[in-house]
Amino acid sequence: MTPALLLLRAHLAGRGPALRRLAAWSALESLPVFASGLLLARAVDQGFLAHRPAVGMAWLAALAVLHVLGAFGTGRVYPWLAATVEPMRDSLVSDVVAAALRRTLNESTGAAGAGVSQVTEQAEAVRALLGTALRNVRQLLTAGVAALLGLALLSPPLALAIGLPVVLALAVFVAFLGVQVRRYRAVIRHAERIGESAGAVVQGVRDVVACAAEDRAAATVAEPIDAQAAALRSFARSRLVRLPVLVLGVHLPLLTLLMLSPYLTAHHRLTAGEIAGGVGYLVTGLQPGIVLLVDAGGTLLLSLAVILGRLAEVCAEPGGTRPAGLLLTASSFDIEADHVTFAYSPEAEPVLAGLSLHVPEGTHLAVVGPSGTGKSTLANVLTGLAHPQRGRVTLGKVPLPRLDPAQLRTAVTLIPQESYVFAGTVRENLAYLRPHATAAQLDEAVQAVGLTGLLGRLGGYEAEIPPGGGSLSHGERQLITLARAYLSPAPVVILDEATSHLHPAAEARAERALADRGGTLVVIAHRISSAQRAGQVLLLGGPAPLLGTHDTLLGDSPLYAELVGHWRS
Repeated sequence: MTPALLLLRAHLAGRGPALRRLAAWSALESLPVFASGLLLARAVDQGFLAHRPAVGMAWLAALAVLHVLGAFGTGRVYPWLAATVEPMRDSLVSDVVAAALRRTLNESTGAAGAGVSQVTEQAEAVRALLGTALRNVRQLLTAGVAALLGLALLSPPLALAIGLPVVLALAVFVAFLGVQVRRYRAVIRHAERIGESAGAVVQGVRDVVACAAEDRAAATVAEPIDAQAAALRSFARSRLVRLPVLVLGVHLPLLTLLMLSPYLTAHHRLTAGEIAGGVGYLVTGLQPGIVLLVDAGGTLLLSLAVILGRLAEVCAEPGGTRPAGLLLTASSFDIEADHVTFAYSPEAEPVLAGLSLHVPEGTHLAVVGPSGTGKSTLANVLTGLAHPQRGRVTLGKVPLPRLDPAQLRTAVTLIPQESYVFAGTVRENLAYLRPHATAAQLDEAVQAVGLTGLLGRLGGYEAEIPPGGGSLSHGERQLITLARAYLSPAPVVILDEATSHLHPAAEARAERALADRGGTLVVIAHRISSAQRAGQVLLLGGPAPLLGTHDTLLGDSPLYAELVGHWRS
């Protein structure tokens, strides 16, 4: 479990003040349990058995006051729980997403599907499990420790009589812990396999439908699902250890205390009050802790340890397979595709087959073609997000796999059809790719793409955009992302139907602005007007890709003429 503990420690770094306050309020919260047996013994011996009920009630009143203080401590715990868990969840998600992206860029099989499982299930599970552990397990474990301390102060022989079965129960639980860890780790691995296989099927769903391979695809996903179900059943069988642990840690101590009470009172001078106090410690502190250990702890803490261990493996995987000394930088921004072939699976028909294309720096290119001809795939290939099975793509004569990733991501900006608007201010959204943009640069981008009206309606650059974009329409979100692209320093901008929700006039203004800003502009065309504005047009979907101007393709290609007629109608 060392990697898991190291990962947890790394992501809890800086949370020291919150953890110390959490510990302090937890100590106050456990004070009633610590004092309960001692006060109960005094209430019985010095009060009720001594025929002094007022004294007995006074001791019980003191215990009630401590319970009020404990309740106050419980209320103060929750803000520090949130201050501990939520920042840790955010930093953990950042690390896991970065690791998944590294594996995807290194072409690890199933990395995207496994990454989805790790971010959506495992990282969120860590947050939920850690929050529950700090809330409930912390409470009952501190109560158990307080009960043991109080029992030792009340009567060492009594503590020994109760403590031996509890220690035996813990030993049995620990002995079977390794088996439970291995079986639960298998459950986690199979969950990742489900993400991997489902991701591959979803990615190639078009080919699945085209080849009538639905049954085969279902069987591909069903195999890891069945394997995970078997792993869950195996893990459930290992949980049967809870039965002997409960007998040893809960029922046997109480039975032992009741059976030995005559001997303890006769030979060790224990009083009836001390016996009653011991029962109180057993019932209010030790027994709930043992029950939690075998029930919630056996699943909650075990799950937390296994999932953290898996995420520690994920985050520790190498960041890349390319030696740093072999990374190159491009001296220009010409884009060239040389006999590129790309398919979404080895058995699928290629979406791009032997495509060659040269896009000199500063070109305004529109890519057109019927639906399903690989236009968006080409955008992903040109940006290095998809890797061709044959051929190569270069930027400034440097193959993309050999190019320094930092330069590639700053040199090329891809704006997809699905607009990404982040929770934050308008300024943060616009300046995402240029964090230190000046007010003049922001104003220029807003004016250029036609965002002025929306900016005024939102309330200026410091207006907050809620998660998901709030009430922003799809077109307004696209305008924000287009202004972001205009403001970016990237010399290459690729729009993958990024203006599909804009009115034609707004689309024309945004495309002209991005073309006039300088650099290369590649537009996956949504309307024929985008092709008319471009200097070059690439037509996909015919017998072979065709490159030319709007006018030459209109005269030379029946397919292009048909597309133009379809768009205009």
